[in-house]
Amino acid sequence: MSDTATTTDVSGDSQRLTLVQAVRDGLYGELERDDDVLIMGEDVGENGGVFRATQGLHEEFGQDRVIDTPLSESGIVGTAVGMAAYGLKPVPEIQFMGFMPPAFDQITSHAARLRNRSRGRYTCPMTIRAPYGGGIRAPELHSESKEIQYVHEPGLKVVIPSTPHDAKGLLASAIRDPDPVIFLEPKLIYRAFREDVPDDTYTLPLGEAAVRREGSDVSVFTWGAMTRPSLEAAESLEGRIDVEVVDLRTLSPLDFETIVESFEKTGRGVVVQEAPKTGGLASEIIATLQEESLLYQEAPITRVTGFDTPFPLYALEDYYLPEADRVEDGIREAVDF
Repeated sequence: MSDTATTTDVSGDSQRLTLVQAVRDGLYGELERDDDVLIMGEDVGENGGVFRATQGLHEEFGQDRVIDTPLSESGIVGTAVGMAAYGLKPVPEIQFMGFMPPAFDQITSHAARLRNRSRGRYTCPMTIRAPYGGGIRAPELHSESKEIQYVHEPGLKVVIPSTPHDAKGLLASAIRDPDPVIFLEPKLIYRAFREDVPDDTYTLPLGEAAVRREGSDVSVFTWGAMTRPSLEAAESLEGRIDVEVVDLRTLSPLDFETIVESFEKTGRGVVVQEAPKTGGLASEIIATLQEESLLYQEAPITRVTGFDTPFPLYALEDYYLPEADRVEDGIREAVDF
């Protein structure tokens, strides 16, 4: 695993941004800072992207650095691999995570393996951005949460921010990393709230979780859009159950040290993921806690997840997604055992 970026001190002005605005701000900062950085993808140029995450960048930096591509995910990522191998730092966008399978071979057979295959002669400094997850009433193949497929692949980092501040800092770290990063943006919270984000560029370290809420009775482990309902559930139970909420932020490399430390403090755990239950990251977290912290465990670890079905359309979407009530039930199950 390559070295990850470290936090950079930031001083000066800030703006209250949504998550998608913070992504755009992060892209702008890296394009301005490093001439080797470029953006490519379907409609990222003149149209500013399907969610307007690249709005205005084409006009600012020109068509050679913000590149509209044909509708070909395999071609987009394959071209980016070649660019990265020869010194550029491409940031290809896939419009929705459900469209990534056509590029899966390029990602796993080439981008993830380039350093190992060339014995370190080449690296692949590319960041593949994709909106992911449900909650916006999108058509089929627009709401998938398949992050575990990329966590499983050696050579890839997988990053999922849950706040605007983290989105900008983690994106900068991903773009500066010498190896390929899958940067997934939870579109459910693209415009759900605002927070202060520094105007200056800054980085946040990859591979470090954030404890969003301290607690002593039970630990909730989550990431992306599921962080907000987890915090809502914790706040709803305040005064009755003291809930700690750990936002993983980076799924690969996973911050097992923070996960284990939190679990050993509380003795109980809940893992909340939007993805289907079977074979998800929750299973890996639970297995690791069994290996590392079994003697601290006071109750079975609860999973609050999506269901083992294709992501449903419209009427059933809210039922599928773990919401605060379901998270609260999972917390009660772990504590009442």
